[in-house]
Amino acid sequence: MQIKLAKSAGFCFGVKRALDIALKTSLSKNKVYMLGDIVHNEDVVKRIENAGIKKVKRLRKANGAIMLIRAHGASINIFKKASSLGYKIIDATCPMVKEIHKIAQEMEKKDYKIIVIGDKNHDEVRGIIGQLKKRAMVIDNLAKIPLNKIKGVKKACIVVQSTQNLDKTLEAVDTLKKLIPNLVFFNTICKPTRTKQAEIKVMPLENDLIIIIGSKNSANTKRLYEISHSLNKKTYWINSKKDIKTSWFQKVQNIGVTAGASTPQDKIKDILNFIRELPSLPHANHL
Repeated sequence: MQIKLAKSAGFCFGVKRALDIALKTSLSKNKVYMLGDIVHNEDVVKRIENAGIKKVKRLRKANGAIMLIRAHGASINIFKKASSLGYKIIDATCPMVKEIHKIAQEMEKKDYKIIVIGDKNHDEVRGIIGQLKKRAMVIDNLAKIPLNKIKGVKKACIVVQSTQNLDKTLEAVDTLKKLIPNLVFFNTICKPTRTKQAEIKVMPLENDLIIIIGSKNSANTKRLYEISHSLNKKTYWINSKKDIKTSWFQKVQNIGVTAGASTPQDKIKDILNFIRELPSLPHANHL
């Protein structure tokens, strides 16, 4: 029995950077607040809370407090409101997400209609459209592009939520190119996402069973699961070792494991150790 861990499993650069910034900021003598979660992972959120950073639903008068902007970014209005209320702002937005903001703003100034391919209710997408003066179009169902809304668009720019499915995005762009005369496409799916997706296109074909580790509200983990499950039905998405069922491993010789970009390394190690110690896997090895 062999267990193979994907090289890209776990934290990406943006998540690690945000967590480092948050923990450093928590050492401040002033109170630290955050609108929502630093990243989409319960273990990381708990660590942030234990460090003394308080999650709030709305901003109140600061009294010298710090507002920490999450890895997913935030709208311009949130920055303005926090500043007007007296907060010192510490920005932990992923640099790759910041780049999407910059592209969207620059292309809007050139009179392009901004189209965002992404989950319309995701924090990152809200942050992207929150950089713009005009209303952006969000396409979150790539199988059902709103053709009635596209028909009147003559000049548009596409940016993409950084954790979208690359293949499905490119298919949607090909469709949109046929509908919009002047279309500019920026592939803003980040490198860590592309690397993880490239690995998970191969692993399900080389292993009998695939384990995907990550929070159920993690967009990038969801994509990994969708890709893997389409290639190998014995793909299981778990958030902790409690989700694992021994029955999954019957007649299994090779196990592939990967994890979303906001999954901590200690969680990954804990699950690997748990699998190795299952009674049905007495000779499991980690490659």
